[in-house]
Amino acid sequence: MPQHLHLESFGPIHALPVLHYRMEFAWLVRQALERVRPDCIAIELPSTLEAQFLKGVARLPQISALRYALHTKGKQEQTAWLLIEPADPLVEAARRALEQGIALHLVDADTGGYPAQHDALPDPYAIQRIGLAAYYRAYCDRPDPAEPGREDQIREQGMAWRLQQLSVNHQRILFICGMYHLERVKQAYTRPQTAPFARQRREGISLYNLHPDSCREILGEYPFISAVYEHRRSTLPEEPLEGTASMRKRFSALELIQGGKKEIPEEQLLDNAILRAARHCGAEGSSPDRQRIILRLFMEAARHYKQETGEPLHHWQKRAFFRFSRNCALVAGRLLPDLFQLLAAARSCVDDNFAYAMLRLATRYPWQRQQAEIATITITPEEIWGGSRTLRFRPRQQRHKDLSPLEFLKRRKKEKKPGEWLEGFDNPSICSYPPEDLAIEAYGNFLKKKGSLLKAEEQARIEPFTTSLLDGIDLRETLRNIHDGRVYVRETRRGKGDVGVVVVIFDEDRANRGFPYLTTWLGEHNQESDMAFYATAPADNIVGPGICRCEYGGFMLSYPPRRLQDVWSDLDYAFARTKAEVLLTAALDYSRERQVVYVAARPPRSIFKQLAARMGKNILYIPLGTLSPVQLKKLRIMHILHGHDKRKIAAEYIW
Repeated sequence: MPQHLHLESFGPIHALPVLHYRMEFAWLVRQALERVRPDCIAIELPSTLEAQFLKGVARLPQISALRYALHTKGKQEQTAWLLIEPADPLVEAARRALEQGIALHLVDADTGGYPAQHDALPDPYAIQRIGLAAYYRAYCDRPDPAEPGREDQIREQGMAWRLQQLSVNHQRILFICGMYHLERVKQAYTRPQTAPFARQRREGISLYNLHPDSCREILGEYPFISAVYEHRRSTLPEEPLEGTASMRKRFSALELIQGGKKEIPEEQLLDNAILRAARHCGAEGSSPDRQRIILRLFMEAARHYKQETGEPLHHWQKRAFFRFSRNCALVAGRLLPDLFQLLAAARSCVDDNFAYAMLRLATRYPWQRQQAEIATITITPEEIWGGSRTLRFRPRQQRHKDLSPLEFLKRRKKEKKPGEWLEGFDNPSICSYPPEDLAIEAYGNFLKKKGSLLKAEEQARIEPFTTSLLDGIDLRETLRNIHDGRVYVRETRRGKGDVGVVVVIFDEDRANRGFPYLTTWLGEHNQESDMAFYATAPADNIVGPGICRCEYGGFMLSYPPRRLQDVWSDLDYAFARTKAEVLLTAALDYSRERQVVYVAARPPRSIFKQLAARMGKNILYIPLGTLSPVQLKKLRIMHILHGHDKRKIAAEYIW
């Protein structure tokens, strides 16, 4: 690991080159203080703002916004904003100076109006890998640097003059300065300077408490990063234990009998998630790693998403999310994605509900309150940054067009007394819900067709065009060999044997804890397959009298029906390590056709390919991530009815 800190020294000055509003540089300020142990800290801000700026620093961790008027060349008054937030290096330097009793000086010159600078800078996260010395050297050696304007020269000469004045009475001065100015300030310091021709006093400076809604949009670092940084500034408290607390608003009958789940307000759950992230994004006292912070943001958002929807995030979704966000960052010339890119990846790779859960967590700042000892103000991104990017979410909600949400809840069946629905379990026989049977049979047929197409793709023959187009031009192969100047055509060959059995694995449940319910049931007529599956315990979610809601871990569809024995008690399958392998072994055993479709997040072990070959079968593997996640979520929910008589009333309880 390279040495992160780098200081430019000239005279008694130890200068730290920084980028404003970046967490990595705020932490470097802390390291610089420990190394230099200065008797004076100088920061790149004008002294005309000192009183209100220090008042805002004293309010931290509550974020403040400092407002004052600028005068442009055309004498047109404009408003300037200065955000006082924890993850800014200038704010961190001032805050540490106040905490440790070190002399603080604001040494910049107030020129009245300063144009916004938009330099193309490397991603600050590079400092975590190459250190500040290499980063700053690459910045100084960049081709075609922007020429400093007249106001730049006034400010840099003014800072050099103030540093010369401070060096008379101080032996170790820590100077926090933007990279754009530092090299020229260093050169100007070696020459005699005079007091700059700049404003010495400024009227109309206002300090405001920033509204929590504005914190969500306008901070230099999005609130989750600022909150993690704020936690890591001091000793971290113990990790919060939430126990059985949940953000879900639905409860089963058994939960109601036991007194219901313990609820914690959503704000408290989000705050606990931020604290857990702060504890797991690096060793205590070390620099927070932005990459680990993003990982913790994803993991905590996934946790809340599961609590709210009951749907876990799978490994393939996590892989797709980080690959998508990485590519977005690379396109934008960054090492790591920003919040907008993370939310776009969340919406694209999972769904709008997950993106909204991530948004709520990423924009949560625990310490900000609407009521404060100073006036509260709302600021839009356009006012402070000059623009914004928009991303729309459409979280899924169950509703009918003719019903308002309130009327919908009123019409939904509820227990008249706790435990009433338990009386419907007197029938020992179980059956399925017919609409779900139709959906899963249709999807099984779709997978059979998809498997047949994959087999045909594997056996396709591609050759250069000579006398026949065969089954058509293969554009991919033609473009791949475009240097040959020839056209390639494809001949599709039908695979031997049809697809007999389909196996779909949502979760392998290697720990053998999440899906304890194992059963096998037979098709009721010739158009319905036999099914073996493992699922969550029915008693965990009772939604009606004799009606249970379950979630598949995996299932097998075998056609024709009325042939399947109980695969879970068959000793021939005892060698299988997981429930998924039991289903695959049974599929090979019961399939009358040569091909067996296996859908899962990972392919089966090689031993099953050997077993299939000995039985004259072939396994067609379809990665779970190549299928529609929306369709899979719909299929994964099933209902078990205790008795055929429950089918008459099931529609009143199943939504």
